Amino acid sequence: MPQPLRIAFLGCGFITNVHSRNLKALRSEVACSYASRDPRKAADYCRQHSGVGSFDDYGRAIADPAIDAVVIAVPPRFHLELTLAALAAGKHVLVEKPAFLTMADYEVVREARDRAGRVVLVGENDHYKPLAVTLRRLLAEKRVGDLVFAHFTTIAKRLKTAGDWRNDEAMAGGDAFFEEGIHWLHIAGSLGPRIVPASVRGYRPPPSSTGPDKRAKSMMVSFQYDNGAAGSLYYSREVPSLFRGLRLSKLFGRDGIITFESNGAFLVARGKGAPRLIFPGFKDIRGYQAMYRDFAASVRERRAPEMSLERAMDDQELMQQVYRTAG
Repeated sequence: MPQPLRIAFLGCGFITNVHSRNLKALRSEVACSYASRDPRKAADYCRQHSGVGSFDDYGRAIADPAIDAVVIAVPPRFHLELTLAALAAGKHVLVEKPAFLTMADYEVVREARDRAGRVVLVGENDHYKPLAVTLRRLLAEKRVGDLVFAHFTTIAKRLKTAGDWRNDEAMAGGDAFFEEGIHWLHIAGSLGPRIVPASVRGYRPPPSSTGPDKRAKSMMVSFQYDNGAAGSLYYSREVPSLFRGLRLSKLFGRDGIITFESNGAFLVARGKGAPRLIFPGFKDIRGYQAMYRDFAASVRERRAPEMSLERAMDDQELMQQVYRTAG
């Protein structure tokens, strides 16, 4: 059995907790250490998540020869600097999404990755979640025939507090859609047909002027696929959702419709014959375990991961077109 991949989390915040909880099932495959500028916090995370070590400095974690890879889990503003430092030290990198702020940053990292001969995986866990895998399979099987329309809805009222770093666009890299909507932009563009970048149009309602969360929190995106199908994405973190969380999206084909709960709980495929109720999978509903398995296998097999830099650069191109047209 191969030795576990020895990773160090750079940053001990909310998302590191999320990753670590999902990694409990992979302890034979991944061994975790934790780094923070607050040594007590790193030690607490190490104890809480049964880690193997802690560091009081990101640089020390990067330089440690016992570490194979780092997970960059700090605000996007710092991703580029830490990624380049890790690659220069010969480490593999999993960097949270949004990974980098501009296409030029991606190009710099790609050159550094190729020089170092290391793996860089962009942490788009939604790419790996059972819902996305099932949707790709159903479309490939022509379960509803040729795709005509795609409608994606991700709406919730989740306002940030005054002290949340996401309220600082210099730290987050942009507004709410840039920082979080990127996940849904990826899902929309990863189902088989590819989104034509020039077709993308963003429509951003004006932000609210009340409360501590004054960043823009809503975006509507329209686009066309390379097979001619048309799509729309409705994103908001200021609009209440049905039943406090239920959000339905749809794929319309010439032979039927796929209706799915946007969180991935269930989908209904209505084509030829009786409708099928499908539960894509609850065990790894957010895709984190599949993502880390791909990361570890990519390192071991010296191959590109599914969520490679190049795949993330496709998403960045779409994102740039959203903001170019939204103003």
